[in-house]
Amino acid sequence: MKLREIAHSRTGDKGNISNISVIAYRAENYRLLLAQVTSERVKAHFAGVVEGEVTRFELPNIAALNFVMAGALGGGVTRSLALDAHGKSLSSALLDLEIDEPLGDTSS
Repeated sequence: MKLREIAHSRTGDKGNISNISVIAYRAENYRLLLAQVTSERVKAHFAGVVEGEVTRFELPNIAALNFVMAGALGGGVTRSLALDAHGKSLSSALLDLEIDEPLGDTSS
């Protein structure tokens, strides 16, 4: 299933760094996010886009993860000719990540 089925996302930027939050719709799906949406998977998902380190921060009180991605915006907002200089479409791209469905889950 796609990550978007259990979570939504927002992005932010500072210079050439993008951050993407992934927030579970339901708190019980937070453990699934922890297990399957790792820094390594996010880095691999954005291969060719993110040139630097991807750091994951865990926010259990709000069932969310925050990824800080260095070298993600083609040099930064004021230095890039990219159509999406702020990286707002990166959240949508991350929600396209394939994850395994939890065992025994019959809800949507």
